[in-house]
Amino acid sequence: QVQLVESGGGLVQAGGSLRLSCVVSGRTFSRFAMGWFRLAPGKEREFVAAISWTGSTYWEDSVKGRFTISRDNAKNTVYLQMNSLKPEDTAVYYCAGRTGVSSPAIVRATDSYDYWGQGTQVTVSS
Repeated sequence: QVQLVESGGGLVQAGGSLRLSCVVSGRTFSRFAMGWFRLAPGKEREFVAAISWTGSTYWEDSVKGRFTISRDNAKNTVYLQMNSLKPEDTAVYYCAGRTGVSSPAIVRATDSYDYWGQGTQVTVSS
């Protein structure tokens, strides 16, 4: 059974930083492509960033240059470093995992992911 557990969310002022972590258990993490998505009140779940098992990265335009996605295969963990946070970044952040090939279109599609975490709340105050 695959489990994804996020942590690192919280309350931060605009301009601040947070680092989210997602630990994966139950499958060979190194072969997973991992993505981060977010869900804000009144909005649909939105792609944030993804990293393939080969290390290729993909970004949503609004976070490019502010957020960094990385992975540590030895720790079965994917990270989302979020800098220069804005109130509009407020959302529940979810990590997700999938096997198979990655492409810009595939990693942005929520239904291409096989596994999801429970989410962690990020609140950015103005």
